Amino acid sequence: MTTECSQIGFEFHSLKNRAIRAQFDGGAITSDGGGLLLREVEKRTGILRRFATCFTDYRNPDLIEHRVEELVAQRVYGLALGYEDLNDHDELRKDPLLAVLVEKSDPSETLAGKSTLNRLELTRATASAKERYKKIVLDHAAVDGMLVDVFLQAHLQAPQQIILDLDATDDPLYGKQEGRFFHGYYGHYCYLPLYIFCGEFLLGARLRPSNIDGAAGSVQELKRIVQQIRSAWPEVHIVVRGDSGFCREELMAWCEAEAVDYLLGLAKNERLKAEIQEPMKEAEALYRQSGRAARIFHEFVYQTRESWSRARRVVAKAEYLEKGENPRFIVTSLSREPWPAQPLYEQHYCARGDMENRIKEQLMLFSDRTSTAYLCSNQLRLYFSSVAYVLLQMLRRLGLEGTELAKAQCTTIRLKLLKIGALIRITVRKVWVALAGGYPYAELFRQIHAKLSALPLKH
Repeated sequence: MTTECSQIGFEFHSLKNRAIRAQFDGGAITSDGGGLLLREVEKRTGILRRFATCFTDYRNPDLIEHRVEELVAQRVYGLALGYEDLNDHDELRKDPLLAVLVEKSDPSETLAGKSTLNRLELTRATASAKERYKKIVLDHAAVDGMLVDVFLQAHLQAPQQIILDLDATDDPLYGKQEGRFFHGYYGHYCYLPLYIFCGEFLLGARLRPSNIDGAAGSVQELKRIVQQIRSAWPEVHIVVRGDSGFCREELMAWCEAEAVDYLLGLAKNERLKAEIQEPMKEAEALYRQSGRAARIFHEFVYQTRESWSRARRVVAKAEYLEKGENPRFIVTSLSREPWPAQPLYEQHYCARGDMENRIKEQLMLFSDRTSTAYLCSNQLRLYFSSVAYVLLQMLRRLGLEGTELAKAQCTTIRLKLLKIGALIRITVRKVWVALAGGYPYAELFRQIHAKLSALPLKH
C-alpha cells in the first residue's frame, strides 16, 4: 500500500543530539515491492488471465474504465498481498505498483475502488445482463475446469498415481447470509465448504450450506474432476482419500464402478471393536510391559447390516495408550499385496493430515470472508481466495523449490518475500522500483527471480 505526501509532521524522542521528525512526504512508496514476483509467476502460468476468461462482460465497452481482467487481477493480488477487505482498495487503488501488477497501461492511473469491486463480487451465475448487479457474469463450471487444468499443465508427463484428498471445514457466519444454518458439531452458524486437493494443488472448492451431510456433493465433484484428469491422463491410477465423514456407500460404490480406488476413515462401532479384541489385548500387554504406547494392526472383511452393498476390506489399528484403548479403522479398495495393513495406515492414510495445512492456507488468504448476502457471490469470494492460493502455490513450486522457503506457507511467503518497502518512480519509458536496501532476504529474492526468469513466458 502506498503513502501520499502530507505536510503533517511527527516529533519523536531525539537520538542523542539529533532531533527525529517524520512526515508523510516520501512520495510513491509501496509496502508490497515483492509483488513483482507474483507478476512473474502470472507471466509464466497465465492463471489470472485464464480466470478472467471465466467472466462475461455485458457492460458497454465505451463506458468501461476498468477491464474485467484488471478487476480480477486487482482483487486476487490484493488477497495474496494480505488485503482481505474491499475497503482496503479505496487506498490500494492509488498504488502504482498494484497498477503495474494488474497491467494498467499507465501505472499512474487509479485502479478500481471498493464500489466497483463490490459490483463485480455481486455478479450472479446467469446469462441475463438486465439487472443491476448482473453486468458481469461468471461461469462457475469454467472456474472449476480451470483449477484442474492448472494442475494438469503443471506436469510435463502423466504421473503413475495421484491421490485426491477430500475434506470439509466450517466457515463461520455472523450475518443473515443465504444458506446460513447452525451446525451442531462446530457449534455456530456457518457454511460447510468442500475442498479437493492433489498434494498442494487445489482442484475444487465448493461452498455449501451446513445443513447437509459432510460428504454431500462429493461424488458430483469427483465425477467432473476424474473425467477431466482421465481425458488428459487415461492410464493414471487414482486414489480418493478422506476421513470417516466421507465413508458413504454412494462414494465407495461410485469409485468401484469407475475403477477409482479409495482409502477412507471408518467410524468405530461395537461390531468393529469386537473384531479386534485379541489384537487390543496384545497391544495392552505390550503397553504394560514397556510403558509406551503400543499398536497392533489387524485386517478383516466387513459389511454393515444395511448401508453397504457389499463386504469390503477394513484395516484396524488396535492401539493402547496411557488413557486406555484407542481403536481406529479405515476401509479401502486397495489390495493387500502392495499395501499391507501397517504401511497402508501409517504411510498412506495418515499422510492425509497434510491437507489440514492446505486448508489453513485457504484461511490465510481469507477464504472465510463470505459476508455477502448471497451464496452465489460468496462462492465467487471463495474462488478469488482459491485463485490467490493457486498463484502463491505456483510461486512456491516454480520459484522456491530448493530454497529455504521451499515448504513455506502462504503467510510466511507474504511476510518474507512480498512485503518489501519500495520507492516507485514512473518515467515515460520505465517504471523504477527501488527496493529497500536493508531487506534481509535480498539474496533469496535474487535466486527466486533467476529461477522464474529462466522459465518460458505463457503466450
